[in-house]
Amino acid sequence: MAVMLVLLLSTLLVSIHTPGRASPSCPVSCRCYSLTVECGSTALRDIPKHVPPSTQTIFLQDNVIGQIRRQDLILLRHLHYLYLQNNTISAVEPGSFQNQGQLLELALNGNRIHLVTADMFHGLEHLRILYLAGNDITRLLDYTFRGLQRLQELHLQHNSIDMLADQALAGLTSLALLDLSRNNLHTIGPASLRPLVSLQVLRITDNPWRCDCALHWLRSWIDEAGQRLLSSAERRLVCTEPPRLSHLSLVEVPLNSLVCIPPLVQLEPRRLAVRLGESLRVSCHASGYPRPQVTWRKASQGKVVLAPRGLVQELGAGAGGVGVAEEPSEEGRVSLQKTEGERFDPDTGSGMLFLSNVTVAHAGFYECEAWNAGGVARVTFQLAINSSTSSSSSSSSIWASWSQVSSPYSPAWPRLRNHGPALGSDVSREPLYALGSMAFRLWELPLRPPSLWASPCWL
Repeated sequence: MAVMLVLLLSTLLVSIHTPGRASPSCPVSCRCYSLTVECGSTALRDIPKHVPPSTQTIFLQDNVIGQIRRQDLILLRHLHYLYLQNNTISAVEPGSFQNQGQLLELALNGNRIHLVTADMFHGLEHLRILYLAGNDITRLLDYTFRGLQRLQELHLQHNSIDMLADQALAGLTSLALLDLSRNNLHTIGPASLRPLVSLQVLRITDNPWRCDCALHWLRSWIDEAGQRLLSSAERRLVCTEPPRLSHLSLVEVPLNSLVCIPPLVQLEPRRLAVRLGESLRVSCHASGYPRPQVTWRKASQGKVVLAPRGLVQELGAGAGGVGVAEEPSEEGRVSLQKTEGERFDPDTGSGMLFLSNVTVAHAGFYECEAWNAGGVARVTFQLAINSSTSSSSSSSSIWASWSQVSSPYSPAWPRLRNHGPALGSDVSREPLYALGSMAFRLWELPLRPPSLWASPCWL
């Protein structure tokens, strides 16, 4: 009798552990034992159904799962460990983890995720470890990890991250380990690390660091607080640019060599009159180091409002060059309160302002602003609308009105901003002061001709 009982138990165990055999409580091709479901390397295209609701651990690695949908995990409220590494996941539906309040470890490394948002991790308030290494992530926006207040390890190495927003890591007050190594980071601001009050290990090597004034704080921090967070190998952050500092470690660069060249803006023409219904393109060229970003703004009743959709454009060339305007991403685009009938479109070129089918509402003052870590430069452009059918008479009347408002000392001249020291009647430059403990400011030096900005002694 005892022998028969042993044989029955053995048969039952074999049936449970044999891959490919389905049971009412175990998905096809998976093995289920205790509170664990093992489905690794089984060519799954989706997260399997019929997983026991009491499951605490699921292994789904090395499959071809392409997405995580909200309904995939909705019944698995007791999950502690979820391993989805080395799949082809490119999308995670918002709210997919809303019922996984007990999840402690989530592995999404080795997938094809390119955008990470706070909605993606909603519900994971007890998560301790998050693996996102080896994906296609390019930027981390503000509050990306909002709600993960108990997260202790965040692995982001082997991505293509080139931008870390100041508030991207906000809320991670329990984070002890942050790995950003092997990405495309050129710079990082002090505000990015400020929320990490529990940080013990920081890995940021193997990034193409641009050693300029924006990293002055990091250079000083490594010598002070960074000693306890960075190993001796981690402290060797190799500069990729500027050329004169390439292949040097940041800690080897003297503080007074971490400099920036504030933007220099060129805008021609500065004023223009066009007929109703015509289109207008005005190019704003900016040089400086690091490469300036360019934005157009419009003055409304003496105040500058944010640039219209499609007008925030980054220069696509290096310092001093003319680049190609890129259509900004949704999260990086700023919008403008537009008058009815006003239309703004992106165009190619360096900081291009493009107005299509010009109306009376387009008339007024515009401001081209270029900025980098070294400062801000602005130049104004004035647009008048010729609504008359007589070209000779309209021309004189238009330019008469120009003469009344074109002087910066005229009451009609819009006070766009506190411009600081002016370089001309409608050009201004000012520094950026939120750069941590920068030791000196290049913008306080005497202004030099454009030909000197690119000389080797400045770069």
